[in-house]
Amino acid sequence: MQQTQERVQETAAPPGPAAPGLLRNKPLLFLGAAVLPGALVFLVGRWGDAPAVQAWRTVALAVVLQATPFMLLGTALSGAINAFVPASVFTRLLPKRAALAVPVAGVAGVALPGCECASVPVANSLIGRGVEPAAAFAFLLSAPAVNPVVLTATAVAFPGQPVMVVARLVTSLLVSALMGWLWLWRGKAEWLRPTSRHTGHHHGHSRWAEFRAGVQHDFLHAGGFLVVGALAAATFNVAVPPSLLDAFTGSAWLAVPFLAGLAVLLAVCSEADAFVAASLTGFSPVARLTFMVVGPMVDLKLIALQAGTFGRAFALRFSSATVVVAVLCSALIGGVLL
Repeated sequence: MQQTQERVQETAAPPGPAAPGLLRNKPLLFLGAAVLPGALVFLVGRWGDAPAVQAWRTVALAVVLQATPFMLLGTALSGAINAFVPASVFTRLLPKRAALAVPVAGVAGVALPGCECASVPVANSLIGRGVEPAAAFAFLLSAPAVNPVVLTATAVAFPGQPVMVVARLVTSLLVSALMGWLWLWRGKAEWLRPTSRHTGHHHGHSRWAEFRAGVQHDFLHAGGFLVVGALAAATFNVAVPPSLLDAFTGSAWLAVPFLAGLAVLLAVCSEADAFVAASLTGFSPVARLTFMVVGPMVDLKLIALQAGTFGRAFALRFSSATVVVAVLCSALIGGVLL
């Protein structure tokens, strides 16, 4: 009887007769998304040799290459959680009250030495295993900003300024907790796209086979959206003149929201954003803190990844609210500590 129910669940999973063809063609679709922009650049002839286009190609490729290893780490962790970790583990580790599970999950982000691309598939896997979405989202926001690798990079980028490391840690944890609680208060289940694959181990199936299938599914699914985000970030890097930065350095009121928006558009990996912030010497410490807090939580590639994983309705609402909360918390904590 149990095997019959499992076969019924498996046969009911595909949404329609076209699903097998779509699944078979999905790698080709994502490959096309990665290759087509570069092919178009070469087809335009001499214009493809222009310095601006060469810079665009370099930035887009750098973003993809920088993020891919960490996205692979995230999909591997997601597949391992799905195939090898029993759901009861999460119920034992996290407090039963959702309001308490949120800050605990945020602090747990210290354990994941990866960037923001790794946190999205892991958070999706946690939700699929029964973790409260608010707690999973707190983990999603905190993990790229409070892990030891990022904090060490921040200390190296700001030598002799340990208070900048403390400010980044405290602000990032505060934002992740506030956003988790905000989801508990105002979040709606219909904003979340249902998980597109089975979560948990199928009785009688190979765990390693499920692990490989989960990694392949998540990596191919997220890879296309990573490419889209990288292309958008490269376009901004090339299209916006550096002189625009000078217009905001003299205003304390404009510098903070400007660097917050810059963090979203540049899509710098969280392991490297501290060095970018340290190079922005014309801006105030509070503005540079804002850059380091917003970037790992909201940027173009993250918005694309979240939209592909959780749905556009979630990504637009959650990202917008996160930017606002992150800017306010950075101004508050930075004003006190820096």
